[in-house]
Amino acid sequence: MDAGLAALLGAAVGSLATLGSAMVTGRVAARSQFAQWRRQHRRDAYANYLAAVYDRDVALDAVRDTLRGDRPDLREVDEKMERFDAQVRSVHRAAEFVILEGPQSVVEALYCAVHASEDLAELMRRMARDAHAGDTSRKAEDTALAAEREHLLYQAVKGLRAAAADVLGDSRIRV
Repeated sequence: MDAGLAALLGAAVGSLATLGSAMVTGRVAARSQFAQWRRQHRRDAYANYLAAVYDRDVALDAVRDTLRGDRPDLREVDEKMERFDAQVRSVHRAAEFVILEGPQSVVEALYCAVHASEDLAELMRRMARDAHAGDTSRKAEDTALAAEREHLLYQAVKGLRAAAADVLGDSRIRV
């Protein structure tokens, strides 16, 4: 084999090796970038849901404070319930994005939080209806039940945060 052919063959092999290496590097970089993009979308969905839950909790506290007295101002109860219901809707909208982003472990934890939230919201609506009717027969029982359901909701949200932290690989998220 003459030197020219050997040089040409060597250059071809070198070019193919470089091209192959570049393709592998590009593929790895694309996968890494996609994983980071997906993680960011999930993180945003989870954070938006948790922020909506916080806003709903603030509205819930306002309703509970308004209902606490013996003779609550019904107009104020209605205003606080409207705000609470609006926050509940915001939580449900934010939940839709968590469902879309997944994965299943987070969605299952989300469903626990959604069910706990719905149970608490329905109890608050009943307490408001009772206040309008002047019915105080269940007030002490419902107040205790609200505290219990709020604790269950807290536990469900805590489980959601743990599932999200696991998926995101973020040990800095406090559970």
